[in-house]
Amino acid sequence: MELVKELNKYFDHTLLKPEATEEDIRKLCAEALEYNFYSVCVNGCYVELASKLLEGSDVKVAVVVGFPLGAGATEAKAFETDWACGLGADEVDMVLNVGALKEGRYEDVKEDILSVVTLAEENNAIVKVILETCLLTDEEIIKACELSVEAGAAFVKTSTGFSTGGATAHHVALMRQTVGNQAQVKASGGIRDLETTLKMIESGADRIGASASVAIMEAYRQK
Repeated sequence: MELVKELNKYFDHTLLKPEATEEDIRKLCAEALEYNFYSVCVNGCYVELASKLLEGSDVKVAVVVGFPLGAGATEAKAFETDWACGLGADEVDMVLNVGALKEGRYEDVKEDILSVVTLAEENNAIVKVILETCLLTDEEIIKACELSVEAGAAFVKTSTGFSTGGATAHHVALMRQTVGNQAQVKASGGIRDLETTLKMIESGADRIGASASVAIMEAYRQK
């Protein structure tokens, strides 16, 4: 498997554990600066801190919205988005309404995404839609990708990392095939080593969400 140039720029360096402390976020941001990762991905309460720590750098700040279930009110997701972007979030990783998708309420799913996309775009931010692929059939994944593209999302993303499974090469390839060049694909959840990272990129991932980014980069540098 071939190595990838500038692998560091594939990573959203992620810390979303509920027990994460301010000290942990400071360490996350310091690592992101050291390795020049694409972004850090944090919970909403740490957006302002991360933005201040990364000010003046190329490292962006991503925030999760409706996380990790996606089952909150659309209005709540919209508020979270506007609030977080106002504090410096550059990217919004939102969880779609999985139940609504499985029930075939496609307009509700699309409107849920669109409400976040609209407010993000007003703040010059982009949106990644987390599908939670481990809970979906291939047909549902395809439909979720199509709805995300129709709503104007910049990315579709595999997983929260908090459900029954994470990213798989099969799901990444399916998402890549479905969105084509209309959106990008982010693989996240359970990506802990270099081999898995390269497999996801080979399958079509444009971005990798991982908490093990530093360990992966150290393995990459030894190749």
